[in-house]
Amino acid sequence: MVEAWKPQAAPQPGRWDRQEGRRAPGLPTDMTDAALIVRVLAGDIDAYTSLVDRHYEPCARYARRMLGNGHDAEDVLQETFMHAYLGLGRYHERHQFRAWLFRILVNQCRSHVRHRMRQARRFVHDASAEASVRASEDGADALRGVLQSALDRLDPPAREALLLKYGEQLDYEQMSRMTGSSISALKMRVKRARDAVRPMLEELLHE
Repeated sequence: MVEAWKPQAAPQPGRWDRQEGRRAPGLPTDMTDAALIVRVLAGDIDAYTSLVDRHYEPCARYARRMLGNGHDAEDVLQETFMHAYLGLGRYHERHQFRAWLFRILVNQCRSHVRHRMRQARRFVHDASAEASVRASEDGADALRGVLQSALDRLDPPAREALLLKYGEQLDYEQMSRMTGSSISALKMRVKRARDAVRPMLEELLHE
């Protein structure tokens, strides 16, 4: 009988902090995810650091757009990477690691949104946030702000589906595996989100 994997304690201070350009010592840069996971399960925390660096950007992009707040997104990312690390012993190679990681991220974002709903009962930016978007001198930043304002007005399931489909360029089968929702339900959410965002953008851009 194989002994269950017991994860080591997380590095102090307990956060998976990403440093641009960092490479874990002694690890080839072309190692596959599967090879790195074998190293992690053998007790090599540096190998997990490499996994975090490899998948950080797409995870961060999704979390920022889903939550609309960089600070909240970073908290969710840390929870995601920690849950993935602690659950790595249950990971099976028949699923791609990024898909498995994204499912954890999606669930963490959902939990955060539910918590925020209980606290605030709203998702839209306040008037001062929208005013700062309109007053921005940088057209690209203003457009991103307008888009985020439109995304924030969607209900969480529709926003989640839209970001996975168009933000992460996933197909509906991948989305279904990550979210646990049926393909038909996801298609309906994407259509509803797309139909809702279009007039929102027009309204915000002409304010």
